[in-house]
Amino acid sequence: MDARETPEKSPSQLIDERIAELGDWRGALLARLRALVLAADPAIVEEWKWRGVPTWTHDGIVCTGETYKAVVKMTFFRGAALDDPAGLFNASLDGNARRAIDFAEGAAIDEPALVALVRAAVALNTAGRRK
Repeated sequence: MDARETPEKSPSQLIDERIAELGDWRGALLARLRALVLAADPAIVEEWKWRGVPTWTHDGIVCTGETYKAVVKMTFFRGAALDDPAGLFNASLDGNARRAIDFAEGAAIDEPALVALVRAAVALNTAGRRK
């Protein structure tokens, strides 16, 4: 490698950079949601898709962490197939596959319910791979 070249950054490094560059409540919230996702499934893989969307996968996409001006959005790619007893899903409710949770500034997070939802999404993905 030539001294002018830099090694490609890992998805985890890119997510770290996104959190730092936001520098406001959205960065702090994205960091908190990321920690919950990673705690829910230590085997989950962090990816950087679509030119800048933090994505967590395990036998397929589990969820994404998108940041907008007014919300941090967690989109579960197979959310329509998941039970949501705590009623976390509050966005993208019309679709056939995806469901999302929009977190506004100061929103409370039901951490046990979110961890359970991530685990259910992983279980759905891994069950599909075993068939």
